Amino acid sequence: MATDYDTITQQYKKSKELPFRLCIEAYTFFNLLGNLAGKSVLDLACGDGFYTRQLQLQGAARVVGVDNSEKMIKLARQQEAADEQGIEYIIADVLELGLIGSFDLVAAAYLLNYAQTKEQLLSMCQSIFTNLKPGGRFVSVNNNSEQPPQSFLTSEKYGFIKSISEPLQEGTAITYTFFVGEQFSFDNYYLSPATYEWAFRNAGFKEIRWHKPLLSPDGVRQEGQEFWQDFLNYAPLVGIECVK
Repeated sequence: MATDYDTITQQYKKSKELPFRLCIEAYTFFNLLGNLAGKSVLDLACGDGFYTRQLQLQGAARVVGVDNSEKMIKLARQQEAADEQGIEYIIADVLELGLIGSFDLVAAAYLLNYAQTKEQLLSMCQSIFTNLKPGGRFVSVNNNSEQPPQSFLTSEKYGFIKSISEPLQEGTAITYTFFVGEQFSFDNYYLSPATYEWAFRNAGFKEIRWHKPLLSPDGVRQEGQEFWQDFLNYAPLVGIECVK
């Protein structure tokens, strides 16, 4: 992966405090995940365990977090040591993950958008598929490939923007810049919805569903509907659900 999260660990962790993370991102993610009681969940691109810990708190019986950043996993393990939840954390690249176990759910917040080619995307999807039980689901929040570039600056009031240095085509880098504490940036990569569909199908998934982001009632109460309207109209993220 091109982005080295070892160099922006603390800044990225702080970005999880931005209101959109809870009011839209997490709300959408956990609505798609559904009832986790008694489920086994593999959390890919888990970072410092922000969502991994919530998966366990919402009832998952077994939770395993995987990330390729040694420093992110170190933070996650420190949190586990301070407040034991029985979560296992593994340093690994999803492209070379292999079989870890047989899970009811594979969850991933912003994993697939790091694939720079359709071959890398397919490898990720194959790793996900391999670790799911028959009938198991993959649930993700991901960069929205269909967001028009002319709307990339509308998210500044939510704490971040996107930018590109060339027209969108397969593999174009999309730079995210966050304005929280010390400004920092990292790259995602554009692949078309058709390429995503191709990768999911070729990995073996039977059902593929795309979901628009959802705004929580708390978000409306805190900021008002009008504040969030640009985010909903020009959604920078999308929910994805695939069934094995």
